[in-house]
Amino acid sequence: MNDLKIFSGRANTGLVKRICNYLNIPQGLIAVGNFPDGETQCKIEQDVRGQDVFIIQPTCPPVNENLMELLIMIESFKRASADRITAVIPYYGYARQDRKDEGRVPITAKLVADLLTRAGANRILAMDLHAAQIQGFFDIPVDHLTASPVLENFIRSLGHPPEQIIVVSPDEGSIKRAAGHVKSLGGTLAIIDKRRTGNKVEQANLIGGPFDGKIAILLDDMISTAGSICGAAHLVKKHGAEKVYIGATHGVLCGNAVENIRNAPVECVILTDTIPLPEEILPNLKILSVAPIFGEAIRRIHCHESVSCLFKNMQSWGG
Repeated sequence: MNDLKIFSGRANTGLVKRICNYLNIPQGLIAVGNFPDGETQCKIEQDVRGQDVFIIQPTCPPVNENLMELLIMIESFKRASADRITAVIPYYGYARQDRKDEGRVPITAKLVADLLTRAGANRILAMDLHAAQIQGFFDIPVDHLTASPVLENFIRSLGHPPEQIIVVSPDEGSIKRAAGHVKSLGGTLAIIDKRRTGNKVEQANLIGGPFDGKIAILLDDMISTAGSICGAAHLVKKHGAEKVYIGATHGVLCGNAVENIRNAPVECVILTDTIPLPEEILPNLKILSVAPIFGEAIRRIHCHESVSCLFKNMQSWGG
């Protein structure tokens, strides 16, 4: 492991420390700052020639600043003759624009993939991409991790029997993810029929049930403004759910998200630390760490072992 080096940008230093603690290796030395005009400056403060370098940087808000910082760090390591550069992106920004659903709009998920590749990344390690097909936008290897084991193990720890659980898909696009949770947790599946009119989203119908006395679990890949998932929480509570839990891998929490969640009838909000969040931002927030999953994936990539084998025994991953 002597030629394995882990470096951090400024976006999520806490997660990087936890990953290094898991691997029992020191964090690489790098100075990242800004020039007086706001431009990002970067200097690697140790020799990385011939080293296997992993740069950990989610492109969370401020998205453009964190993305540019990641690109500059990749460029720095390429010019410092690192043997291999893996961009570890716990949260991949610009992922929601992954196709042309109307005329004259960009496909920014592909643009970011091209930028990372041209900057010099040799490999990408990401978690719960908004759309799995984004992996195909890269011409370099992509390892796609999931936080499902961590989220599901926390739900199991709540002690609710499987027959009482009903997993709710917040919209039609999340059905496959919700069905995966049902397979792991047990229980039944329900689906929210979400309708969008302009900028307004309405939870029109609820498919599945009954909800009387049930424990409703709503899990998504991200919670952004929380409008959709909180609207779904109100709907299932109205239909008789005893308790409602909402969660996601990525807690973007922008706009009116905190206010929406505070006003929603939820017992607990479950998020991971792919994006840094203070737990005091919400009174019922539980933040779970995905550092062990990233740490083990990094170790396996470095040692040329299978990454997909990580999830064969999914219940072994805690939160």
